[in-house]
Amino acid sequence: MATNHRIRLNSRPVGMPTAENFLHDEVPVESPGEGQVLLRTLYLSLDPYMRGRMSDAKSYARPTEIGEVMVGATVSEVVESRSPEFSPGDIVLGYGGWQEYSIEDASQLRRIDPEIAPVSTALGVLGMPGFTAYAGLLEIGMPKPGETVVVAAATGPVGSVVGQIAKIVGARAVGIAGGPDKVAHLKELGFDVALDHRSPNFRQELAEAVPEGIDVYFENVGGKVFEAVLPLLNTFARVPVCGLVSSYNLTELPPGPDRTGLLMSTILRQSLTVRGFIQSEFVDRLGEQFLSDMRSWIQEGKIRYREDIRTGLDRAPEYFNELLTGGNFGKMVVAVGEQSQR
Repeated sequence: MATNHRIRLNSRPVGMPTAENFLHDEVPVESPGEGQVLLRTLYLSLDPYMRGRMSDAKSYARPTEIGEVMVGATVSEVVESRSPEFSPGDIVLGYGGWQEYSIEDASQLRRIDPEIAPVSTALGVLGMPGFTAYAGLLEIGMPKPGETVVVAAATGPVGSVVGQIAKIVGARAVGIAGGPDKVAHLKELGFDVALDHRSPNFRQELAEAVPEGIDVYFENVGGKVFEAVLPLLNTFARVPVCGLVSSYNLTELPPGPDRTGLLMSTILRQSLTVRGFIQSEFVDRLGEQFLSDMRSWIQEGKIRYREDIRTGLDRAPEYFNELLTGGNFGKMVVAVGEQSQR
């Protein structure tokens, strides 16, 4: 009988997750029920939102309970099916989490065509991160030709797509990343300006890069990057708030003066639109259009992507911490198993 190696939440982290927060175990692989399929995981997506799910603080989604398998999107191969929709050998996008096997309802799966792009891209540019960039920028940011779009964490799976879509619609793209290699990659992707937030002169360099101000700031980071951006926002600027990764492991408010008044007065004075969003709120309306547009843009060479594929489910907690501290270069994916030869 096959065994399922899985990683469960053992305790809630305080600050950066540690090895003690995770529990590795093995259980027998079960059989699917009616309308379900048994899946073997090929690739596991690691994403910053998972840190929030490890906490029991109020959020947009319920927390992972102690003892539950860690959540996560997966690309998997169908092993056994009790649904007419899928057959053994099919490759699907699901939500199997941090484990080698999962059982999921067929209605929650999307078949992946490996002829279009590598199947792992269903977790990145053709998946949730790509759609997050697409919906957040076009529905909230609404960039116009000639406007300036600034995006933080710009080499990540969301930020890199934001900048490239901004160029497609005729806007000017300014990307912010950490380190010379990532800055060089932004230039390869066609960003008009690439900045290193680790530079001691970052504030001045950002101001010089946007002489006419910022019309759209796509927020992935928060912290010191947002502090540098705030005074440069134009009247009627739009700020889609996708993530705040700089604060995910904080255990208390950051030191310094209370900047709430400055933020609120800037929002009022500049007539800013600051809109938090979760990509799922746009799926029903935009999901099919996203897949159509993104596939075309990839085939035309207008969108390029980079994957950071790591090996071994056992090391997922270690890889996850690297993700939270900017140690990834591109979309972080864990290769869990190999596709069967059929």
